[in-house]
Amino acid sequence: MFTSIVAKRAFSTATKQKSTKVTVLGAAGGIGQPLSLLLKRNSQVNHLSVYDIVNAPGVAADLSHINTNAVRNPLGAPPMGESFDLPARSLSVTGHGPENNGLETALEGSDIVVIPAGIPRKPDMTRDDLFSTNASIVRDLATAIAKYALQLKHSPKAHVLIISNPVNSTVPIVAEVLKLHGVFDPKRLFGVTSLDVIRASRFVSELKDTDGSKTKITVVGGHSGVTIVPLLSQSSHSFTEDEIKALTHRIQFGGDEVVKAKNGTGSATLSMAFAGAKFANALISAASGKKTVTEPTYVQSPLFADEGIEFFASNVDLGPNGVEKIHGLGELSPYEESLIAAAIPELRDNIEKGKKFVA
Repeated sequence: MFTSIVAKRAFSTATKQKSTKVTVLGAAGGIGQPLSLLLKRNSQVNHLSVYDIVNAPGVAADLSHINTNAVRNPLGAPPMGESFDLPARSLSVTGHGPENNGLETALEGSDIVVIPAGIPRKPDMTRDDLFSTNASIVRDLATAIAKYALQLKHSPKAHVLIISNPVNSTVPIVAEVLKLHGVFDPKRLFGVTSLDVIRASRFVSELKDTDGSKTKITVVGGHSGVTIVPLLSQSSHSFTEDEIKALTHRIQFGGDEVVKAKNGTGSATLSMAFAGAKFANALISAASGKKTVTEPTYVQSPLFADEGIEFFASNVDLGPNGVEKIHGLGELSPYEESLIAAAIPELRDNIEKGKKFVA
C-alpha cells in the first residue's frame, strides 16, 4: 500500500514538471562533439538535440549508445519531510541536418541553445578573418532561434549561450537579430567566457602548486586579448610584480598556446568544450532551483554602460530566468585599473562591429 502511494505521488509530481531540452548548434565540430558528450552526462537533461550542416545524425547515433540516464523529474522535489527515489529514463538524443526542416525541429521546444558553430582560429588568422566567416554563421543561426526557439508557440523562455568567436562581437550580433524579431531578453543571452577563468585557475595553480579546481580567480571584461582582465589581486595568493604581468599575459593570450601547439590544425576545442559544458550545467542547475549559482559570463551589463560598453563579462548570479544579479568588479589594483582602461576601447570597437554587421 505504502509503495503504491509513493509511486503514485512520484508519478503525479513528475508529470507536472517540464523536461529540459538542450540544443547544440554546430554539434559535429571540434568543440561541438566533446561539448555534446559532456552534456550527455548531465542527468538533468532529458533531450539532447544536436544540429550541424553535416554529420549531426552520426554524432547523435554515437552519443545515443552511451548509457547515461536522465531523471524523470529534474526540477521537482518530494513533499516536505518525505523522500523517495524517482526512476530514471534514457536521455533522448536526436540528430538534425539542414534537410527536412532540421534546424526548426532541432530548436523547437529548447530550454537552452548552445552555439559553438563556426571556423576555428588558425595561426596568422586576424580577428577580421575570423569575424568575416563566423559573423554570418551566427547571424543566420540567431535568426533561426528567433523564429523557432523563442516564438510563443515553441519556447519563449530559451536561454542562448554563445561560444562562437569572436564572442565580443558575436553576442551583440545575436542581440541585434533577436531585437529585430522582437524576442530579445537580455537576461537570457550569454557569451561563454568560462574558459578564461578556467585557464586563470589552472595557470595560478601551476605556479602556486595548488588544486586548480579549487583556485578561484576572477576574470572580467571580454573574451579576447587585452579585453580579458584577470583580477589577481582579489585571489587568496600573493604574487610578485613579474608574476602578475606574466600570468596576465598568459591568461589573455592562452589560446595562442593551443593554436601554435596544434600547428595549424585547430584551436582550443577540448578546453572550450569543458568550459561551455561547465557554464551550461551551471545554468541548468540554477534553472532547476539551485541557489547561489555564480558564474562569469559576457552579458548586457550596466557596469560600463556610461562609457558606451553595452556588454561586459563579470561574475553573474544565475537563476530560473537567467541573469539574476550582475556583480561589480570590487576593489582593483592600479595595474588592474590600467588593464580595464586598455580593454574599454577595444571592447567598444568589438561590440560596435557586431551591431553594425546586423544593421
